[in-house]
Amino acid sequence: MSAKLWIAIAAVIIIAIVGALVALQQPPAQKPTPSQNTSTAATPPKGNIYVIYDIGGRGDLSFNDMAYLGASKASVDFGLGLKEVQSKTQDDYVPNLRAAARSGDAVLIVAVGFLMTDAVKQVSQEYPNAKFAIIDGYIPDRPNVLSVLYKENEGSALVGALAALTAYYYNCTKVGIVLGMEIPVLWKFEIGYAYGVRWAERYIKQKFGKDVKFDILYIYTGSFNDPAKGKQAAEVMLAQGVCVIYQAAGATGLGVFEAVAEAGKRAGRNMGPPFAIGVDADQDYIKPGFILASMMKRVDVGVYTAAKMAVEGTFKGGVLELGLKDGGVSVSTLDDLAQFIQIGVRAGAVKQEDADKIVAAVREMRSKIPSWVWDAVNQLKQDIIAGKEQVPLPTTQDQVAQLRKELGLGVAS
Repeated sequence: MSAKLWIAIAAVIIIAIVGALVALQQPPAQKPTPSQNTSTAATPPKGNIYVIYDIGGRGDLSFNDMAYLGASKASVDFGLGLKEVQSKTQDDYVPNLRAAARSGDAVLIVAVGFLMTDAVKQVSQEYPNAKFAIIDGYIPDRPNVLSVLYKENEGSALVGALAALTAYYYNCTKVGIVLGMEIPVLWKFEIGYAYGVRWAERYIKQKFGKDVKFDILYIYTGSFNDPAKGKQAAEVMLAQGVCVIYQAAGATGLGVFEAVAEAGKRAGRNMGPPFAIGVDADQDYIKPGFILASMMKRVDVGVYTAAKMAVEGTFKGGVLELGLKDGGVSVSTLDDLAQFIQIGVRAGAVKQEDADKIVAAVREMRSKIPSWVWDAVNQLKQDIIAGKEQVPLPTTQDQVAQLRKELGLGVAS
């Protein structure tokens, strides 16, 4: 399936699903970029939330769509309009942000993604009275900019442990991670995942008395919106015997799911191994039975919190960092899946009979993973929250290079 068709399908699905969140309270009136949702025709919005998307854009079923989810909920709860602006290239960042800032009706301007950091720095200085929130960008010294950061290394450590322990159960010793562009925020996914794998080795030694060494392969695809590249990267790993692949690549990762499911079906299986692991949103439903779990990065929570602060008059610049303890990152559960599927049912994107089949397939797949695996992942979670386990947090190229060496990561080729 072509990359363009993948993205088109993804966009249709996610628009229908997230639209159900607001359908019971307001009928959104969609416009071309920017688009606007208003509370009702009789009650004009008190202002607008502007969401400026990165070049990855809506329809990735993860990062950007989670930002929309938080903004749409905030628009309903606080009686605000919602205007969306898609950036086609990086040259669009500054003019898109300026247009929102000079509109005069922006309660909050949300910049979705690390790549907009420099643009937000520039425009926030030009418009000191406008309020900005940037997801994954670090701008700690502006009174009108809230930097919303996540401890992706913590959540990634959990799915790293899950990947390794599941691989061990299926007599496999190779796991991998497919990433998008190599930017600092993705180092947290990569290194956190590897740390979780090495933690699992220690756990296996303690529980079973066995010395196991996992190969950890990684590939940066250089893209967040090219499923074909994700599929190609996953196929390279699968050919080398990798049995669990974590995707941290936005819409590019949809190709990872395709490759894993195809490999499983060629082997005559209707569920893994091999397995994939989703990212940002609960993606377990996309290829039910082949997606072990998802590392949920609650971008929606960050966007909603920033909007709430702006509306209530408590907004101030600085850093809002969300980790395991704060519910900012987590491993998807069956409860998450059931909730997400029901939203899809109400939106008409998923038939109830198909929804039941999807949930049943995921439930069956999870039931085949021993309970000690899930218990171990929860143990690691509690140890991280308690401070007993410190997941590395690389911030420079030198640090990530050293940690790759210490944790034994290898480039898949």
